[in-house]
Formats: sequence, structure tokens, C-alpha cells
Amino acid sequence: MKALVIGSKGTIGKAVTQLLKEKGAEVIEVSRSGDPALDITDNSGMDAFFAKLGAVDVIVSAAGDAAFTALNKVTDNDIQLSVNSKLLGQVNVVRKGVRHLRPGGVVVITGGILAYTPIPQTSLIAMVNAGLEGFARAVALELTEDRRVAVVHPAWVAETASKIGMDPSPWPDAQKTATAYWEAIEGKINGEPVFVKGYEPGKK
Repeated sequence: MKALVIGSKGTIGKAVTQLLKEKGAEVIEVSRSGDPALDITDNSGMDAFFAKLGAVDVIVSAAGDAAFTALNKVTDNDIQLSVNSKLLGQVNVVRKGVRHLRPGGVVVITGGILAYTPIPQTSLIAMVNAGLEGFARAVALELTEDRRVAVVHPAWVAETASKIGMDPSPWPDAQKTATAYWEAIEGKINGEPVFVKGYEPGKK
């Protein structure tokens, strides 16, 4: 299995990369500051990257930013960041990357549980996460030769929660979160959302 992990230096991306390697995959690790570098908001750069990529079995996107802010403080820049980075950035990963998927391959993108269970100040994050799920459901209807697409909706990750001053104890760590990506990769899921086991919507 040959896999591309975009956002491989992030908390989730690192864990997904490690798990894929443990499963015996050959992993191409890319990030905005890596070598090779890839910024999913840069269309021309993405075109150049994928032109050199060749064929792969798996593409995982654990990249994309969205603004965490109260509605009465949302700026045009916050909206553009959220749409251009986490939403359109990953839409373009699928659009451009699927051409390089071998038959039976899968693209896995990253949404988030806030699409289902938002909290205050997460309207933009919930918006793009929900948009990614709708996109994946529709794209799944167009893929051929057993190619698939899936969207993983992680819960808060313990390491990230700790960094922003939240209590990390209720949340799965990055290693457990990575298992949801593996479920999307090894299974038959196409267009459907995938959740970390035990952290599905409605569970506490």
C-alpha cells in the first residue's frame, strides 16, 4: 500500500502516518513546512505536486484551518480562512488527488464532530465540517473502479484540548483518533462519515 498523508506534521497527521507505517504502508509525508511541501490553499502548488505524485492507493488529508470565534466577532477574513482552507482546500485534494488513485483506492478527508455537536464559537468550523460530509456523499456517487471517499469526523483530540486549556480527559488521544482513519482505509465505506469508536454523535 502506498499512501499520501497531507498534514503529516500535525497532531492527527503524525498519528495517522505512524499507524500506516505500522500497518506496512509506504507513506509519503507532506505538510506546508515539509519537504516535499504542500499548501492545500495554493491551487497552482497543488497542481504541481500532484503532477509529480504518480499513482497511490490512499490519500489522507489531515490538513485545513477554520476560525474558532463568536458569531458577533466573525470577520470576512475568518470566513475566507475557513472556506478556503478546510473546506475548499480538501475539496481540491479530492478533486485533484482522485486522478492519482489506483482502482480500489480511497481518499480520506477530515471534518470534525462539531458538524453534529457544536459548541459556542464554532459556527464556522461546524459549517465547513458539515459541508465536507455533504461533498463526500455526493462524490461517492461518481467514483469508478471501486475508488472511494470517506470523511472522518474526529472528536476533540486530547493533545489539542490540552494545548488550548480544555480538560483533555474526556477525549481520545491522537493514536486512538488515527484508528478511525484506518477504519476508513481498510473498510468499504464510501461517502459515509466515520467517527472515533466511543465518540460518535450523541455519546458523552
